[in-house]
Amino acid sequence: MLGVCYYPEHWPEAIWAEDAQRMRALGLSTVRIGEFAWSRLEPVPGNYDFAWFDRAIDILGEAGLRVVIGTPTATPPKWLVDRDPAMLPVDPRTGRVRGFGSRRHYDFSSEAYRLEAVRITTALARRYGTNRHVAGWQTDNELCCHDTAPSGSDAARDAFRRWCAARYTTIETLNAAWGNVFWSMEYRDFDEIELPILTVTETSPAHRLAWRRFSSDQVIAWHQAMVDAIRAHAKNQWITHNFIPIAQTGIDAHALAKSLDFASFDNYPLGFTDQVLAQAPADQLRPFMRTGLPDLTGLMLDQTRGLSAAPFWLMEQQPGPVNWAPHNPIPAPGMVRLWTLQAFAHGAACVSYFRWRQVPFAQEQMHAGLIRPDSEPAEAWGEIALLSSDLAALGPLDAPRARADVALIIDVEARYASDIQRHGAGYDYDRQVLRFYSALRGLGLDVDCVPPGTDLAGYKLVVAPMLAMPDAAAIGALEASTATLVFGPRSGAKTREFSLPDGLAPGALRPLLPLRVRAVETLRPDCSEPLIAGNRPFECSAWREAIDVLAGGEVIAHYAEGEPAVVRAGRAIYIGCVTDDAYLDHLFGALAAERGLATTDLPRTLRTARRGGFKFAFNYAADAAPAPAPDDAAFVIGGAMIPPYGVSVWRTA
Repeated sequence: MLGVCYYPEHWPEAIWAEDAQRMRALGLSTVRIGEFAWSRLEPVPGNYDFAWFDRAIDILGEAGLRVVIGTPTATPPKWLVDRDPAMLPVDPRTGRVRGFGSRRHYDFSSEAYRLEAVRITTALARRYGTNRHVAGWQTDNELCCHDTAPSGSDAARDAFRRWCAARYTTIETLNAAWGNVFWSMEYRDFDEIELPILTVTETSPAHRLAWRRFSSDQVIAWHQAMVDAIRAHAKNQWITHNFIPIAQTGIDAHALAKSLDFASFDNYPLGFTDQVLAQAPADQLRPFMRTGLPDLTGLMLDQTRGLSAAPFWLMEQQPGPVNWAPHNPIPAPGMVRLWTLQAFAHGAACVSYFRWRQVPFAQEQMHAGLIRPDSEPAEAWGEIALLSSDLAALGPLDAPRARADVALIIDVEARYASDIQRHGAGYDYDRQVLRFYSALRGLGLDVDCVPPGTDLAGYKLVVAPMLAMPDAAAIGALEASTATLVFGPRSGAKTREFSLPDGLAPGALRPLLPLRVRAVETLRPDCSEPLIAGNRPFECSAWREAIDVLAGGEVIAHYAEGEPAVVRAGRAIYIGCVTDDAYLDHLFGALAAERGLATTDLPRTLRTARRGGFKFAFNYAADAAPAPAPDDAAFVIGGAMIPPYGVSVWRTA
């Protein structure tokens, strides 16, 4: 399916019907509305105005469009803020209240706001929960974007104290777990605990870890109240949420997604790439300035697919230049079509474009839509028109994508650990995840992204870029697996309360990894040092561990001075440093061959994916490229030469 985001409150009612007809003529079948419309749905406290919303839903539905209602809780109206200013969040970095006039101006710890959010959500669900034109619901909008999961408010502090009391039971247990004897930080009572912000220098890492876990729990509990309110009245309609990149939420996305029917994602490849490569040299960005990094987009799609068993949606897909990135280029011709087919190849059920018409006012007036403010088609229109024939050639893609042979463990707590105690400016967890993922995808391997503790049965290769503080479930799943296991540096480096483990790292992973990390050094990323594997030279930088190899371990790569760098014990491999990309390619290629996985060496601008009976190939380059297909391939889209920014799809056995 293809869809679009529409804001009837932004446009004269006289053009709604024409807009709806044009959407259907373009091949769109779904439309999301309402997620920022609270001030129009309830212009006066307690007085709802649903009449205009009723008409919009009827017009869209009668045109053959299935409606998705976004609950409007991301933008509470001014009258509500004035009535209860304590609902506003406090910026943890400055201690200042985040005010009205933008969006996401609420505190997840505000009980008063939670009641108001449930009230408006319930009112909508009660009215539209059986509406024949409404297919489903999107909760809120992009939870936690703009770094809004944590708050430094009094409400958050009080809730954190209650959370700590429930988790640790006694203050003595908390003091011991956090190591509060250090710097005279011991508490006499839970009511003495403050949030770990606005101090002279760094706060206790265990304190910060607890606060990150608490903030995630607050978001999940708040969101669950909205889901419950919808389900009480919308028995036969589905519920989703449109996640931003999981790395930016600061929460346990898997825990939040458990109550959803499926997950959704807002995909902005150019904006995300510009952020990731903001400090990179121009020659690294320029080839992908108008396409986005292929593996960054692929990683985000695969992470979203891993949040739910059902096929996911792209609730927002970039159709042109955005307005919020450091720089906002126009996509290369063909890329909107490519991104759409790439999403379907990675397991999507629907791609919905943001937005229908570019708005000529307010904050997003520089953000492109499918049509311009003058209602003329924008650049992406022709590409989307082509997708009808593409999707017809593919036929139904109803089933989820088949399980891959390779699993990549994405650990939200590893991200916490990396943020809280970086130890070196060159180490970044999310960059490590992308590098490991890119090495696997460069071999033509499909990848499933899974959280720690996932049942790993059936996987042949399991890769954890950093498994910081694994719990019993995560360790049990690894031990029960028959896969080859690869762990990146810092795995097992901390206890569950952010202390060094007894016997040093890898701590609880030592039954799998017979080694001891006796010391760690961090280097500048541009000050690399040699790494030797099988007499081949590679490089390491940023993070380097001094390793003692215990009985059962074998050194398979070493530093220039001969000290162990990469250790193998049976089916488990530990990489004790940040390596260069060439070493990851070398290692994963060898392990794939060992496990009988077919690989294809792909250039950085060419990526493949399998779904159903089809193999997709995506060319991110400005020049044509040969499709990595057999000579007798039966192409259903494109052919043996993939045009610039083009796609080829062929049938597989």
